[in-house]
Amino acid sequence: MNQDIINEIKNQDYASITKIFEKFLSDQIEKSRTKGVILGLSGGVDSAVLAYLCKRKIKEKTIALIMPDTSITPKSETEDALKMISLTGIEYKLIDIKPIINEYSMYLEPNDWAKGNLRARIRTNILYYYANSKNYLVLGSSDKSEYLLGYFTKYGDGASDITPIISLYKLQVREIAKYLGVPENVISKKSSPHLWKEHKAEEELGATYEEIDSILYCLFEKKISIEETTELTQIDRMVVEKIHQQNINSEHKRLPAQKPERV
Repeated sequence: MNQDIINEIKNQDYASITKIFEKFLSDQIEKSRTKGVILGLSGGVDSAVLAYLCKRKIKEKTIALIMPDTSITPKSETEDALKMISLTGIEYKLIDIKPIINEYSMYLEPNDWAKGNLRARIRTNILYYYANSKNYLVLGSSDKSEYLLGYFTKYGDGASDITPIISLYKLQVREIAKYLGVPENVISKKSSPHLWKEHKAEEELGATYEEIDSILYCLFEKKISIEETTELTQIDRMVVEKIHQQNINSEHKRLPAQKPERV
C-alpha cells in the first residue's frame, strides 16, 4: 500500500474544516427555523465527531440519543457513548431498543440480516420521533467512505436531514476527531454498525479503511482508472475492483426513488 496516498488523504486543514462545519450547523438551524439538532450517539468515531462539533457552538441546541440493543450491542460501546456525553455536556437520552426489536420479532419471519437493518431503521424512527416533537433536525453520521460504498441502511442510518461529515473519508474523520479531542480509544477502535453480534465493518467490506479510502480517493478525487489506481495505491487489483463494484452496486442507495419515464 502506498503510504504517500494515505498521507495525502489525511493531511487536511482540520481547523478550517471545523469552522465550515460549525457555520453549516448554525446556518441550517436558522434556515430551517428549527430549534436545534438531534443525533444518534453510538460510541463510534463518526457520531463522536458530530457530538464534539455540536458541543463547540450549539451545545444547548443539541440532543444525543444512545440506542443500544442490549442483546447484541457491546457494553463498552454504550460506556464510550456515555463517556462522550460526560465530556461534551450534551443533553442525552438512553433508550434500549431490545424490547422494540423483540416485539417486531413476534410478528416477522426470522432473518438475522434483515433484523440487523431493522435495528438501524428503528433507531431512525426514534430519532425522527424526537425531532418532530421538539422541532429539531436529524444529523446523519455517514462519512464519504460509507456513502460511496452504500455502507448504510437505506431509510435507516442513511436517513437524515443534514449530513455534516459526508465530505470526509473515514481516515479524515479520524483525523478531525483528534483535532476535536475525541478520546483515543474511540478513534482507534474498529468501526462497526453493531447490527448483529461481532459485527465488524472491515470484515464485512473485505478491506481495511486504509485500502478503501486509498482506492476511493484515487477513483473519485484523482479521477483515475482502475488500472492506474491499482498501480498508484499498490493494492491488489481484485480489491480495487471489488471496491469499485460496491460503489456501482449501491448506486440506488444514493438516488431518489426511481420512476418510469412518462409515455
